[in-house]
Amino acid sequence: METLTFKKGVHPSYNKELTEDRPVVELLPKEKAVFLMQQHTGAICQPIVKKGDRVLAGQMIADAVASISAPIHSSISGVVCDITEIPYTMGTSVPAIIIENDHEYKQAEPMHEQCNYWELSRENIIDIIHEAGIVGMGGAAFPTYIKLSPSNYEEIHSIILNGCECEPYITCDHKLMLDGAKKIVEGLNIMLHLFPNAKGYIGIEDNKMDAILAMQEAIDAVGVSSKIEVKILETKYPQGSEKQLISAILNREVPTGRLPADIGCIVQNVGTAYAIYEAVVEGKPLISRIVTVTGGAISHPQDFLVRVGTSFQELIDAAGGFTERPTKIISGGPMMGVTMPNTNVPITKATTAVLCLLKEETCIPDESNCIRCGRCVRACPMNLLPLYLDQFGRRGDIDRFKSINGTSCIECGCCAYVCPAHLRIVNTIRNAKREIRNNNNVKKVI
Repeated sequence: METLTFKKGVHPSYNKELTEDRPVVELLPKEKAVFLMQQHTGAICQPIVKKGDRVLAGQMIADAVASISAPIHSSISGVVCDITEIPYTMGTSVPAIIIENDHEYKQAEPMHEQCNYWELSRENIIDIIHEAGIVGMGGAAFPTYIKLSPSNYEEIHSIILNGCECEPYITCDHKLMLDGAKKIVEGLNIMLHLFPNAKGYIGIEDNKMDAILAMQEAIDAVGVSSKIEVKILETKYPQGSEKQLISAILNREVPTGRLPADIGCIVQNVGTAYAIYEAVVEGKPLISRIVTVTGGAISHPQDFLVRVGTSFQELIDAAGGFTERPTKIISGGPMMGVTMPNTNVPITKATTAVLCLLKEETCIPDESNCIRCGRCVRACPMNLLPLYLDQFGRRGDIDRFKSINGTSCIECGCCAYVCPAHLRIVNTIRNAKREIRNNNNVKKVI
């Protein structure tokens, strides 16, 4: 089978050998579970429980009050002991519901009885996905029901599952494809049921041949080989990004400022497809996921099946604790992950990894002057001009930043990875984009 790819990108050291040969271990929360009210792109959820209420695992505890949002469900049974704000990342505080664990894990009634999804209407399926609180499981956490509700749904011709997992260190999607291939394929088939003219593709990098085989066997077992294909992709970063997947698999480009749905495509993570199957067929809301705990500071790197709300520290303890104090703790991978202030933060639906790195894994020399070598331009998968985005961002020249499509940056980090001057280009771009969002919000208020 032909190996496909996109233009540009980089080849970082993947460091997946720390966990790739170890089985997934189930881990239950200990004394308390903390549920952030924003585990998704969009508006913060509002609690529908109060302090002192008893809740069950799978019970909705916070509901979406805006169109771009996703409900949140408890992953344990117990008593609501507090509703407060907790420190999270980048100096922010996030509203949260804290539940005291009774260690009984009593389950709420399923959202609905088990059913045959092909008997359900499009509206029924989308409502179930919404109620289940499903979001993009690759880290972006965009509410899935919105992605599956484009106004031009009859024009959607391709649904692509991202099984690339191109970020270094992370292996949670790889393990899910090995252990849950049939549910992933069925989840994709459910999405195809929503789009009568679409075909399904599963893109997997060629460093995961066992996952490629597992997915192909599942396609044959489900009997959907006429509708779903596995596509083998070159191991390259950021192969799993939406626009890069579309370019590699379909040889089509998403125009600047447009969405994949505008050209007839929808891209979802394999974990999202798995969650869709469990919600639609089994009536289960999204309350757990696989998380990779790894890095040079971890004694026994491991993938865990963990319930949402479990603290980072509990996962670290389950992985044998630290070999020595880490220099940096990241939620996600080293290229696009977010640095966390401490380990007393909870796992969310979007947490792919807890990455604990030693000094030698994170040491970045001081910045020097840009030498205009052009490496960042040659590496940028979005065909942008990172050196100028960095300059305009540092100067606060937001108009010129926008004029060269700075808001199209996917913050993949390829530019910073190859920069010989060690410029913190992504940080500058991220700050400029945040300023643009804040300005837009102020204008809306005015």
